[in-house]
Order: sequence, then C-alpha cells, then structure tokens
Amino acid sequence: MKASKSVPLPLPLKKLYHHLNYTFVDSQLLREALTHRSVKNHPAGHNERLEFLGDAILGFIIAEQLYHQFPDLDEGQLSRLRASLVKKETLADIAKSMQLSDFLILGSGELKSGGFNRASILADATEAIFGAVFLDKDIHASQQVILHLYQDKLKNLTLIEKDPKTRLQEYLQARKLAIPEYIVTKITGKPHQQQFQVHCQVDALDFVTIGSSSSRRKAEQITAKLALAKIKAMDAKANE
Repeated sequence: MKASKSVPLPLPLKKLYHHLNYTFVDSQLLREALTHRSVKNHPAGHNERLEFLGDAILGFIIAEQLYHQFPDLDEGQLSRLRASLVKKETLADIAKSMQLSDFLILGSGELKSGGFNRASILADATEAIFGAVFLDKDIHASQQVILHLYQDKLKNLTLIEKDPKTRLQEYLQARKLAIPEYIVTKITGKPHQQQFQVHCQVDALDFVTIGSSSSRRKAEQITAKLALAKIKAMDAKANE
C-alpha cells in the first residue's frame, strides 16, 4: 500500500469518488487527470500523459470483457462492439453521468468557450482518470472502476451494424474494385468549432460524394454512406 500523499478533499471530490466507486490514495493523481492542457503552470500538471495511459487500459479492459461476455462473436464483431464503447461519444456520455464537468480544471480560454461541456475534453479526462487509478493502485482497480462505470452499457449492449466506411469498402471489394479515397477539401471555423468537408472518390465508378461535419471522421462516414447509396442505386438501375 502506498503512503498517502493526499490532503483533505473538498466535498465535490468526495462526490466524484462516489461516482467512481474508488478512493484515491494519492489525490494529486486525480487532480492531474482533471487538469486540461489549457491550464498553464498548474502544480498538478495536465492530463495528456494520463489520457494516453488510460486509453490503452480502457481498450484492454473492454476487449477482455467482451471476449468473455460474447463467446460466439468473431473478431470483427468484437472489434465493432469495442469501438462503440471506447469512442469519444461514449466516454463523454459516461463523463456526464459522473457530472465530470463540475470537477474539470480548465484554463480561462476554455472556460469562456464552454470547454467543460465539450465532448472531447470530457472524454479525455475520463480516460485520464482510468490511467490515474492504475498508477494509484493497479490494473485490477482500473478494471473495477471501468466496469462499474460501463455496467449499464455492457448490460444493454447489442451487436451494432457496420459503419458506412466499412460497408462501402466491403461492397467495393466484393465487386473487385479499389477501395475509395477520402480527401479533406475544406476546413472552416475556429480550432474548437471546425467544420470538415470531405470528398469520397470512387475512381473505378467515376464519381465523388461530399460530406460535412464537425469532425473528419464523421464527415468521412457521411460521404461514405452517400457513396454506398449511389453505388447501390446504379447497380439496381443496371439490373432493371
């Protein structure tokens, strides 16, 4: 057992301990996990390194859980389930269930722009907490925290449909055609409010579709969905 480096905690952090179902030995690790890089010269440091560690721990714990929970699923199905659980949106949802925005330590710029409600910041802090628990104790403690926070999502988990990019690629490969190319053609807006425009180019079929969203990944999925619909419509017409 580590010697405690903690100081008396304010009530809000005790509330967070309740949400986590875990009490830190070293409360400075938790403070570091909650501190965004926008905070300059904070004595606890910021959470990017803990986020890196927590991301790896989360992926491992969720993969192991799914392996045992769904013994009949193949690798591709397990991978899609894991992706749905570790993605930014899911992490942000878990952060909101803990009311994590009440505990974040942000710089003045992020405070003014509403950073405490931004999904990416909430998701990163959640992963950082998982890394902090590991350093505070061990992998088993991280596992207990993660499975505690994910219990409802794991209980209600069903096999999700393949994403549009995967379905488009498989459809083209089945026809022995080259995979599509995704090109970012325009980025607009401020750094924290960017809009991405992406072209999906299917050379063999000589057409391009366009998708726009607040993230490159979402824009790629949108334009892939449009491309798949276009190809299926072309095939249906050819078979008439």
